[in-house]
Amino acid sequence: MLDTLDMIKKTPGLGARDALRSTGDFKLRACHPINEGRGAAFWKEGLSTPLSAAFGHLEERTDIALSGVFKDGHWLARSGHVAGVFAAPLFGIPPTGRVAFVRFGRFDRFEGDELAETILLLDLPALMMQSGVWPLSPPMGDLLIAPSPATHDGVANAAGPVEGAKSLALVEAMIGGLHVFDGSLKSMGMRNYWTEDFWWFGPAPIGNFCGHPSYEHGHQGPFLTAFPDRVGGNHAARIGERNYVASTGWPSITATHSGGGWLGLAPTGRQVTMRVMDFWRREGELLAENWVMIDIPDLLLQMGIDVFERMNALLPKRRT
Repeated sequence: MLDTLDMIKKTPGLGARDALRSTGDFKLRACHPINEGRGAAFWKEGLSTPLSAAFGHLEERTDIALSGVFKDGHWLARSGHVAGVFAAPLFGIPPTGRVAFVRFGRFDRFEGDELAETILLLDLPALMMQSGVWPLSPPMGDLLIAPSPATHDGVANAAGPVEGAKSLALVEAMIGGLHVFDGSLKSMGMRNYWTEDFWWFGPAPIGNFCGHPSYEHGHQGPFLTAFPDRVGGNHAARIGERNYVASTGWPSITATHSGGGWLGLAPTGRQVTMRVMDFWRREGELLAENWVMIDIPDLLLQMGIDVFERMNALLPKRRT
């Protein structure tokens, strides 16, 4: 059952309209503005039809895939991009008529051979940026198409449980360090878990970083200042296979937005939750790459900012 490549064949593509073989109670949990629903009809109306209409020839490029069991659930986790010519609007984002790449993170839970649940995040703010309509401040990190793993081995069958367990243990120890933040980045001991020149590929509004100084300045510091009481690790799935680990939750993190600076925003004092996905690659005894997805539009909505509404309000000004 947990043959990764075989499981991939059993899942529909994100633009597939009539290929959803699922349990009668299938659940789709997807990024805002898709959000949650059940059944093949919701998959088609909420996800596959809009994607197919926006990208007439839609390609799905998987860079990382791994499978495993978490709390008796059989999971397949994937990260990659959907790509094509952005020819028609998607959730109100205006088309460019040019090639566009949108990063995705996807977790599928199986019951036997049938798909029971999909958790999906799309980096829609990246598409807004490619269209020139992102309505907030630019990212502190560089905006680029997050590459596949440097080792080019992100999609393969498991080579025995030992390496996967080793990868998972390293990530879980690192997550434990994140929980001891006391106002100082040094207190978490993150440099004990990562290579010196590790790569961190974040969602578009945050950007991408290489090495500890760049990452601490561009993401970790601003994020912890904005959400100092955040509590993570509430995972629906956390699996390890080969040198890779993947986790997600719905939501993964709870926090209070009590500090300023993150995404250029002043503190709101609001309680928030975060839909997050992480994919890690281990190199020897340390982590070398991390692909991170956060449902930024959903998080901002909880902070009182509707990025789609703001984008639409600014569109007439951008077109003149």
